[in-house]
Amino acid sequence: MSVLDIGCGWGGMGLYLAQLADVKVTGIALAKEQLRVANARAEEMKLTGRVSFEYQDYREVTEKYDRIVSVGMIEHVGAQHLDEYFRSVQKLLKPGGRAVIHSIGRQNPPGTTNAFIRKYIFPGGYSPSISEAFASVERVGLWVDDCEVWRLHYYYTIMHWRERFLAHWDEALKLYDERFCRMWEFYLTGVALGFKYGTNMNFQLILSHLRDDVPITRDFIGKNERALKKRGL
Repeated sequence: MSVLDIGCGWGGMGLYLAQLADVKVTGIALAKEQLRVANARAEEMKLTGRVSFEYQDYREVTEKYDRIVSVGMIEHVGAQHLDEYFRSVQKLLKPGGRAVIHSIGRQNPPGTTNAFIRKYIFPGGYSPSISEAFASVERVGLWVDDCEVWRLHYYYTIMHWRERFLAHWDEALKLYDERFCRMWEFYLTGVALGFKYGTNMNFQLILSHLRDDVPITRDFIGKNERALKKRGL
């Protein structure tokens, strides 16, 4: 199968999929430093024939793919571009294919991005509500074959990040400065509280062109997870 990773970041998902299955993965992003690291990791892992990372806007892709994955990407396209994003997923997905879209979201209705996050962390970023994502998918005409809400998972993830960051504070201080370190700790603490006590959460969608492009029950997800655990993946 061919797989498109929209917003591939540092390459973790694409590299994992290339190790996992007989697939060819193309990761795309607009962050040159991330792409440099991702391709270096692919070379180091001897996966350059199976996965590549390219500087490209998802709206400029023309090739179609059997599978599409996109983790933490739609938070950066902006609410006004959600239709454009999901329309691109629809266009790039081969008949019979499926897409997994993962996003930070909000339990409450559409709103705005926190001023601190908007200014210092993710300029232009916006975490959509489920209602916004579903409305956009409806307008585009894709099927939502599955929706899973991860209510506390990211809280625990962020707390691990915070613990590791504090453990390496001195190293970060050498790379940046005291102001950055204090700001980053504040950011991690604040968003962790948002996921524990506020309305932040994560949601994950499986999308397809037709209703029967995906098994009719969710059993296949757990079955695949158990098989991967047995393989140590």
